[in-house]
This record gives sequence, structure tokens and C-alpha cells, in this order.
Amino acid sequence: MSDSLHLDNYRYLLEDEVLLQVLSNSFWYAAITVPVSIALAIAMALWVNTKLRGVGLLRLAYFTPTVLPMISVANIWLFFYSTEIGLLNNILGYFGADAVNWLGDPDISLYSLMAMTIWKEAGFFMIFYLAALQTISPDLYHAAALENASRWTIFKRITFPLLMPTTLFVLVNAILNAFKLVDHLFILTKGGPNNSSNLLLYYIFENAFSFFDTAYASALTVLLLIILVFLALLQFGVLEKRVHYR
Repeated sequence: MSDSLHLDNYRYLLEDEVLLQVLSNSFWYAAITVPVSIALAIAMALWVNTKLRGVGLLRLAYFTPTVLPMISVANIWLFFYSTEIGLLNNILGYFGADAVNWLGDPDISLYSLMAMTIWKEAGFFMIFYLAALQTISPDLYHAAALENASRWTIFKRITFPLLMPTTLFVLVNAILNAFKLVDHLFILTKGGPNNSSNLLLYYIFENAFSFFDTAYASALTVLLLIILVFLALLQFGVLEKRVHYR
């Protein structure tokens, strides 16, 4: 009887329409936040790796969101997104535009969460890229300069290939972060409206602690683990061949 109940939970995974919406949200969330965060991190690292005036303050500004707890970050962005007194709507109002319900509109609530995540994570990943850039031998760039190579050619042929070990490390962490965030959802949207911003780990949290359906939450957890294992194998299978360890 007990085994039958456990199997029923896994069968219900195939019939749960909310789960389909949550999985779609989760994969779309990861598909946007991960590459955008990494691209911004590389761009910021390249910028602060140059000899600029006040570069220390610039690095600090980029890294500051990383050291803030997610609860604090969520409350800061709750002020930004507030319909009545929010900073973003005040800026829109200054230019004569209508206020936007950033967290209450099903069409944009998930994108609002993505923006906050990118803001927080890009600075964190930048630190790893900055450390990797500082280990690249300047002789490689001197040789490229003698060949009159363009900046894009130098980045494509020298910098980016040598950053691949760091990119693999960052990519694994970015995908894990995309599937494990709960705090910001609890503060900002609670997965709403109509599950438009609900993500898989928060859905597990809801089933376990709001609906007290621990058996189904366990089945969802197994599904999450399977997804993460599959993504990890995919990452190492595809990117490991492109990684050049120094």
C-alpha cells in the first residue's frame, strides 16, 4: 500500500499542470539569467582589469550586491518594483509614462525576478573572471599586438579560450543558483500571480510547508535532483572538450 502511494506521487508529476508551468518558468529563468550573468561578469572583469582611475571603487561597486543577503536584496528590489512609490515607476512617471505593475503582471513578473538575479550574481562571477584574467601571461597580448590583432580577435583567440576553465566553474554554479533560489520569491511574489513566477524549488517548498504534502514534495525533490544531474553531465560532456587547463 505504501509503495502504491509513493508511485502515485510520481504518476501525478505527469498530470500536474502547475508543475508544467513551474518547469517552464525554471528553465526559461535559467536560460536567460545564466548566460546574461556570465556575459556581464566577463565584460565587467575585462573593464576593471585595466588601469583606470578609481578602479578599486569600481570593483567594490560591482561586488557589493554579492555580499548582501538575498532577503536584503529582495527587500531592496521590492522598493524598486513597488507600484505606488517604487523607484522605477517614479522614473517612468518623470518621463510621462504609465506605472508598471512589475510583480503583479503575469507577463513580466518572471522577468522582474531575472533582472534582480542578474544584478546580484554578475558581480560575484566577475571576481572569478578577474582572478583568471590576472593569471594570463602578458606576453601573449604583446605577441598579438605585434601582429596588429584587433581587440575582438585577441578576446576570441586568446582571452576567452584561456577563461574556459573558469567559465565551466561559473556555469555549474550559475545553473545551481538558478534552481535553488527561494528567498526572493518568498519576499517578492510567492510564485504569483497565477504561478507565472513560480520556480521548482519554491514549488517544493510550497508543497512541503504550505500544503503539508511532504510525499509529493519528496517526489518533486527527486525530479529536481534528476534535472541537476542531467544538466551537470551535459555541461561537462560538452564544455570539458573545450577547456584548456594551464
